[in-house]
Amino acid sequence: MAENKKSLFGELTKGIIKENPTLVMLLGMCPTLAVTTQAMNGIGMGLATTFVLLGSNIVISALRKVIPDKVRIPAFIVIIASFVTLIGFLLEGFVPSLYDSLGIYLTLITVNCIIFGRAEMFASKNNVIASAFDAIGMGIGFTLALFLMGSIREIIGAGQWMGMDIPVMHSNPMLLFIMPAGGFFTLGCIIAAVNKLKNKKPPQEITCGGCEGCPMAEKCGTKEADK
Repeated sequence: MAENKKSLFGELTKGIIKENPTLVMLLGMCPTLAVTTQAMNGIGMGLATTFVLLGSNIVISALRKVIPDKVRIPAFIVIIASFVTLIGFLLEGFVPSLYDSLGIYLTLITVNCIIFGRAEMFASKNNVIASAFDAIGMGIGFTLALFLMGSIREIIGAGQWMGMDIPVMHSNPMLLFIMPAGGFFTLGCIIAAVNKLKNKKPPQEITCGGCEGCPMAEKCGTKEADK
């Protein structure tokens, strides 16, 4: 039971940093660059994608032994498109401003590499619970990446954050950051920072084999102390 919980926790957390779909695997670049001019748009796209990812992973995992291999890909697309249509109706009915902001990129969730990739690589080969945890973890990682990008671009490029004016920045915005070039630059900086954190190794302890033959023995004073 403990190993099972540990495994599920690993599936949940791997998508945040270790296998972040945007910052590590570089998937879903179109919505990442297109809708992150504002932090709220990033949250909206991330949560919408998480909803589709969770629903499609659960259904595909539940039907993995029923769907024939020959029609596997068309079946996946139909399932994913159904959840995209549902989230589109929900956003249009309850959050029309966000629906308008996301525009065509909401519909393009159907062909998002993150969702189709998790369906093919994970949901079609694992049970429902593991697939659900995988979807939630990947969705959180994707949402956090979009929120971070949207926050940086909105603060620097518009001098605002979540509708609030930022002192100094509001009167001197760098419009480049809300343009496509600014999106690429911001994404590159975040990816570089994530790679630095991932590759950072803990300091290694240096073990001393004794003063005999050590070129620093005379300078460190240990040799004299031993005498």
